[in-house]
Amino acid sequence: MSNDHPVLELRVAFTVKDFERSVKFYCDGLGIEPAAIWNNGDGHALVLDMGQATLELFDEAQAETIDSLEAGKRVSGQVRFALQVPDLHAAMDTLLAHGATLVHPPVMTPWGDYNVRLQDPDGMQITLFQVSEKNKIIGFSGFRSIIGR
Repeated sequence: MSNDHPVLELRVAFTVKDFERSVKFYCDGLGIEPAAIWNNGDGHALVLDMGQATLELFDEAQAETIDSLEAGKRVSGQVRFALQVPDLHAAMDTLLAHGATLVHPPVMTPWGDYNVRLQDPDGMQITLFQVSEKNKIIGFSGFRSIIGR
């Protein structure tokens, strides 16, 4: 099967302060097995298959809106992970047990998803979101096309 899409995969390369702590946080906290492990002399890396990837581009006003909804004020930096999970409370509890910090308790968004804002041990802002049953049925997950695709 051919893929005519100009980008075949999105990878986010995240440099962390404590590699072993971050491996435990992401692998044990999210229950993900490494897809690949690299050990190059003193350096270590692994690849985690995070499922389907998208790149969201926000202007400052939209970032302010999302942060206000999820965290009560503008708190995230230029990059924030948003991970769709099947059970928001279970994922949140597991990540909190593996070193996450709760930035703001779960909220229901205006588009009907259930979101919670966390911070990983290195300070990366993470939104966990659970798509509402209504949005699952209609295939909508918080965004609409603005360019007609």
